[in-house]
Amino acid sequence: MVTAIETTIDLPLGEAESAVRAALKDQGFGVLTEIDVAATLKDKLGVDRAPLKILGACNPGFAYRALLIDPAVSLLLPCNVVLETVGGGTHVVIADPRELMPGDEFAELADEAAAQLAAVIDALDGT
Repeated sequence: MVTAIETTIDLPLGEAESAVRAALKDQGFGVLTEIDVAATLKDKLGVDRAPLKILGACNPGFAYRALLIDPAVSLLLPCNVVLETVGGGTHVVIADPRELMPGDEFAELADEAAAQLAAVIDALDGT
């Protein structure tokens, strides 16, 4: 199981997504990709499920530094931020980069990225 940085906030998914995007931007991350999992499952399989979105977030400085260490890290980019409707709110989950990039060569970078992603979650907890 991957360790995650996460919170549940008392906002519907649409409002939570706006708050997540703003908090990511404040920490130097942009959203490069967006997957509406619920819509895709409905379209492809006819399956109904609670809203679930995946935002592919990237901090160019972190990405560049990681790629200099090991180009294979591109397999982990962008960083997935998952938003899922739960009860009356939204669960926000971000994979911990320290889990995704183990090893001494990534330690400083992964710690910095984790701190900024934790700041995203802290900002959401204040909403």
